[in-house]
Amino acid sequence: MQALFSDPDLIPTLKDLHAEVALALQDFSPGRAAIVRQLDAAGVGVIAWMALPRDQGYYLNAGNEPAAAARFAQFQKWSAAQELHWAGLGLDIEPSLAEWAQLQQKHRFRLFLSLIGRAFEGQRVVKARTEYSTLIRQMQTQGYAVQTYQLMFLADERRVRSSILERILGLVDVRGNMEALMIYSSFNHALDSGMVWAYGPDAQAIAVGSTAASGDAAMDAKFPPLNWNEFSRDLIVASHFSRTVGVYSLEGCVRQGFLPRLKSLDWTQSIVLPAATVAAAQAFRGRIQIIIWIASHFVYIAAIVLIAILCLFLWWRKRRVARQTPFA
Repeated sequence: MQALFSDPDLIPTLKDLHAEVALALQDFSPGRAAIVRQLDAAGVGVIAWMALPRDQGYYLNAGNEPAAAARFAQFQKWSAAQELHWAGLGLDIEPSLAEWAQLQQKHRFRLFLSLIGRAFEGQRVVKARTEYSTLIRQMQTQGYAVQTYQLMFLADERRVRSSILERILGLVDVRGNMEALMIYSSFNHALDSGMVWAYGPDAQAIAVGSTAASGDAAMDAKFPPLNWNEFSRDLIVASHFSRTVGVYSLEGCVRQGFLPRLKSLDWTQSIVLPAATVAAAQAFRGRIQIIIWIASHFVYIAAIVLIAILCLFLWWRKRRVARQTPFA
């Protein structure tokens, strides 16, 4: 991070772009504080991106509300001691980093069983929403504007009036002053900016990405970062739905030389999305919503199927007995 901000052109460019920086706070180090002061002195607003230590899962979710509250208390003490000024706070709500890791390793079945068990923990959702809503109000009372960063699939869950993703993935449907849906078309290059177009109407703000490689060769081969044409198209399409557009990540933009090109980007230019791409993106959302709905009603669907099978069996037995009964 210090190497990133040692570039003498970076901070002036950020200021020219009227950009703010969401800075992940996985530690409260003097070096991180120095960079916050450097950005603040240059007139670049810094969002305190609340993150847990990596051994605690990093992301905020329904499994770590007490840790998130404790982290905020530590953040306040650190900010006061270092005399830091912030443009706001950011809460990135995603499944635990440990669970992402299990998907890449040989513990998928164990994770699957755990997720199935959570599907029946409705009180977990209520508890998480209540505690995070309380934490957000506490942050706002302390004078902070609060941003929440949510997976785009939460918009689909809202559409079908479900809470299954909150139950099994630990998402928490709460909002602060602004919510940004993370619509990363780098996970599906074939749909181009159609993903942003499809989810844009449900977004208060949009974060596009990813512009950076993950560092995992297999993952990067399957989901490479956005190139300039893809990135700029996503930005312009997102701007039709939101005055605030987030980018993940700054490091990726610097590595690919995007920032100087952003300064001359024509935000009024027309973007043509092929009808087939738009239809495919909308169909993708439709499939996601069907899956969420079925998962939400799985118990009821299974019960209906079992009842239907039982009725068929009883009908078959009755027919069979009737055929075997001799007439007098």
